[in-house]
Amino acid sequence: MTAPAPGPEVIPAARPLIGTAERRAVDAVLTSGGLAQGPEVAAFEREFSEALVESRPVTAVNSGTAALHLALVALAIGPGDEVVVPSFTFAASANAVRLAGADPVFVDIDPATYCMDPGAVRSAITGRTRAVMPVHLYGHPADMTAIAALAADHGLLVVEDAAQAHGARWAGHRVGSGSDAAAFSLYPTKNMTAGEGGMVATADAASARRVRLLRNQGMERRYENEVVGFNARMSDVHAAIGRVQLAKLPQWTAQRQANAAYLTGELRGVGAPVVAPEAEHVFHQYVIRVPEDRDGFAAALLEEFGIATGVYYPTPVHRLPSFGLAIDLPETELAAAQVLALPVYPSLTLRQLDRIVDAVNTLAGAGR
Repeated sequence: MTAPAPGPEVIPAARPLIGTAERRAVDAVLTSGGLAQGPEVAAFEREFSEALVESRPVTAVNSGTAALHLALVALAIGPGDEVVVPSFTFAASANAVRLAGADPVFVDIDPATYCMDPGAVRSAITGRTRAVMPVHLYGHPADMTAIAALAADHGLLVVEDAAQAHGARWAGHRVGSGSDAAAFSLYPTKNMTAGEGGMVATADAASARRVRLLRNQGMERRYENEVVGFNARMSDVHAAIGRVQLAKLPQWTAQRQANAAYLTGELRGVGAPVVAPEAEHVFHQYVIRVPEDRDGFAAALLEEFGIATGVYYPTPVHRLPSFGLAIDLPETELAAAQVLALPVYPSLTLRQLDRIVDAVNTLAGAGR
């Protein structure tokens, strides 16, 4: 029996880019013998601050979730408080609110940008509301003009979930540069990575100091614990990777944007991403809409064309067993049923982009 011909090499949905420079940076730390939080972390914090959040204070931690959690705790958000958060996001956004002791109040999204709808935020504000948490989903910034105005009118804090939005801008300003606090993720599939880790940007030095205390068992000087804290430190090994990746980020972002522009110009029959006039989208994900049988469409892309995809996110957070709420968020439900992320990472070749275009257009044209 003749073996079937092999299918095309699979184009993965995401591909972390780790090169010689990252390996050399890690080796230098290993050779130094100082592996825990140290000079690499301090340098990474300074460089991240200058490059991405308009020189605001930045504190490195061990994950994006820890960044959100510590930001909320440092701002004294806790039991009895409510934080308005979109349900169309990764669970970590709401988890951090609950871990801080507060209650997440879920709102619907703008169907064009997938970010929280400011009108829905306005309707959700109560006497217990302390903060709003916009999520810059897929690398597209939320409407920070409207959210900042709402927060000012109601005396609320703004804590940005910028986990997917390194370098994105709204109205000319970097995300994370104008709120009370912002959290970034450095998970391997993000636009830049440290292997694992997170960053907290704060509005002032006092808030930054509280985050620094919280990440290190509540102490700034050894054995002088001022508050009850966590162990959320970043190691110098991770910071060394992050510093190299940060230097590469501008070029990678430009390539992501170019790849996205090419896809948008060539795709037919699917809903391509929308970019608001005020926004600079950094395309952590390139997300199309497939109105019917999204999951079948994704399976055909993989099985027939070797194109891997992702669904972010198939179940709204409010419906997860961890929250289990029965509330009406129609745009969130529709997006969860239709969105499909195509590969957009900077190492894609033109031939691979054309394969993606041909595959999507073939299936869309066939009504699949």
